[in-house]
Amino acid sequence: MSVATIETNPYDTIKVELRDSICWIQIDRPEAKNAINPRLIAECNEVLTACEDSATIVVLSGSPEVFCFGADFKAIARGTPNSFEQDGGPGPMYDLWHRMATGPYVTIAHVRGQANAGGVGFVAACDIVLADETAQFSLSELLFGLYPACVLPFLIRRIGFQKANYLTLMTTPIQAKQALEWGLVDAVEANSEALLRRHLQRLRRLSKTAIRRYKSYMNQIGTPLHDFKHAALAGNVEVFTDADNLRAITRYVEHGVFPWEKA
Repeated sequence: MSVATIETNPYDTIKVELRDSICWIQIDRPEAKNAINPRLIAECNEVLTACEDSATIVVLSGSPEVFCFGADFKAIARGTPNSFEQDGGPGPMYDLWHRMATGPYVTIAHVRGQANAGGVGFVAACDIVLADETAQFSLSELLFGLYPACVLPFLIRRIGFQKANYLTLMTTPIQAKQALEWGLVDAVEANSEALLRRHLQRLRRLSKTAIRRYKSYMNQIGTPLHDFKHAALAGNVEVFTDADNLRAITRYVEHGVFPWEKA
């Protein structure tokens, strides 16, 4: 894909722009709270392929209210029993996060509002995480009999086993200040746009070659994310194909009733 393709081709789930070797990706599914679906994953992967050669920095954002709310429960509820496998399963999503974590560009998550479940996966996969004071982070999966199998390798890499364990078990959001204390976020300001600009001013000085070499080195000495892929995918498939879990998701989508509540 050429640089021109990044700038001009329309996408269904994201807005994309390349300026001065910085690729801006905005998740754009407001009708679904910026939830993750196969199309979103495919389009992000397509853009990252172009960024291999054309970008030194990739900035990922959502809306001011919702960064990304995780899996698209409405789409899951509408699906057939075989929809999960037909949509490719969790492999493309894990591969996308792996590319964000290891690719030859600096990835920045600019988080405002809610980041939940798979949204935290996007956050944890990035090299740098910037947030405004409205940002909050949660893993709600266990409420529906699921668990964040694909998120956890990236999250543990960033904040450690016990904090990731606590966030998973409690299922309640943490605010930006606590996320900063835990290392999930690198910097927080009320005006996160200004915060982002200052970071970009500094990062623009780095060459593509320097970034590529540095990320390659860090991949060798850091958490071996590829080694966890098999277990992560197996766990994800198990919980997202469980009939009881799918019924709980459908019940919540159709009636707004959580699994522990009586209809």
